[in-house]
Amino acid sequence: MKKIRAVIFDCDGVMFDTREVNRVYYNRILKHFGIPDMTEEQLEKAHMDTAKNAIKDLLNGQRDLEEVYKYAATLSYNDLVPHMIMEPDLKKLLKGLKKSGFITAIATNRTSTMPLVISHHGLEGLFDLVVTTKDVENPKPAPDQLFKILEHFNLESDEAIYIGDSKFDQLASDSAGIIFFSFRNSSLKSVKNLQSLSEIPEIIGLN
Repeated sequence: MKKIRAVIFDCDGVMFDTREVNRVYYNRILKHFGIPDMTEEQLEKAHMDTAKNAIKDLLNGQRDLEEVYKYAATLSYNDLVPHMIMEPDLKKLLKGLKKSGFITAIATNRTSTMPLVISHHGLEGLFDLVVTTKDVENPKPAPDQLFKILEHFNLESDEAIYIGDSKFDQLASDSAGIIFFSFRNSSLKSVKNLQSLSEIPEIIGLN
């Protein structure tokens, strides 16, 4: 790990526990259109995917998608962001990485909510680059977000690690040739399955 120059994070499921927040958000949309709440299986997939794709899968042809997307755009995420549970070691890790000269970045299938998430949770200035689905042609599991980060910082693929919790994250990382650490998901193929972000400093030799 001596060559590592950058640590890249997924957002949902790594930086934050957002499972219940996602449940509330998508169930609001379903309720508005008279559709039953999502199942656990649907929640699992929505948790990984983009909001647009998740809505498409949840509605499954039951309503006009453009009408649903239009309604979803009117929903405010402001009252949900405070309920995102931040990993307790995240800020300490980010500050340590920055102090030691490591590049920090986010690759997430979120779209427009990241600025709000970062500002509300006091993470301003702790990431050198945030890449969402709005910044690339294809969302994860495509590697576009990771390639964008590598190109932006002129990094080789073996100079970065990506921390994710889903199959989409693993596939994106594999396609980009980046070292992948799974987060609390032992079913994924990874160099190491992390149980806490506090494990990262020792692994990468953080001073």
